[in-house]
Amino acid sequence: MTKAMRMMEEAVGVCDGIIYVLDARCPASSYNKNLKKTFGSRPVLYVLNKCDLADKKADEFVKLIRSQGGACIKLNAVNSNSRRDITGAISSLIAEKQQKSLAKGYNRIFRFMVCGVPNTGKSTVINLLSREKRAATGDKAGVTRGKQWIRCDGFELLDTPGTTPPAFENQKFALRLAFVGSINDDILDMDDVALALLDEIAQKYPQALKDRYGIDVGERLEMLEGVCRRRGFMLRGGEFDYERGERAVIDDFRKGRLGGMTLDDISDCDGMEF
Repeated sequence: MTKAMRMMEEAVGVCDGIIYVLDARCPASSYNKNLKKTFGSRPVLYVLNKCDLADKKADEFVKLIRSQGGACIKLNAVNSNSRRDITGAISSLIAEKQQKSLAKGYNRIFRFMVCGVPNTGKSTVINLLSREKRAATGDKAGVTRGKQWIRCDGFELLDTPGTTPPAFENQKFALRLAFVGSINDDILDMDDVALALLDEIAQKYPQALKDRYGIDVGERLEMLEGVCRRRGFMLRGGEFDYERGERAVIDDFRKGRLGGMTLDDISDCDGMEF
């Protein structure tokens, strides 16, 4: 992450603006306040991506960012119909600079840095804007390894590796990033992640557990056993296959099979400056 931050600090000087991709399921958790200083005075467009997996609570974060004077939109970058929304927002972001450039007699190419924590869909946003698969994408953290410039209609985009804070001061945020796949699963204890996810869903979306698994809110291990029982994840001797149950819960959440969910609350943004 230190290497990625240094790369961004070196490249930001040639950029006219920033496209900051946040996960609509956890906008506060996926916001890295350390990047604010790196951006300097450059205009920032905050994109709450994966809004198809979130719920209406994500609208509160859009309103908050706009109330602070920032530009912000919700987006589902895998839907080609969303291209008009983001191109319009980008055009508004640089309208003043573009007018000044045209007034001087030249129409130059504007450059934007695309950044965010891993697996928020930065590369998918770039592919949406370029109308083709130019940037590597994947459903796990760490797909983009280096920077690359990609030409679009009238501007260029710099794809950057995902950057997370060097130390998680807020363990609640760290867990939510683990839930959405912004932290590599290979370095996590997925038992703890799955059980914590069940707890969070039980607190905020109990009906989703009832609808998907037919279970009521209870002790986390009891809920996991209910998932295993409903899905038939059983071992010989009638023991529960906890590992398969845990993977099912995490996968169902990430794929939106439990319904749209926004785990962050607007109060999680207290003290944040966008």
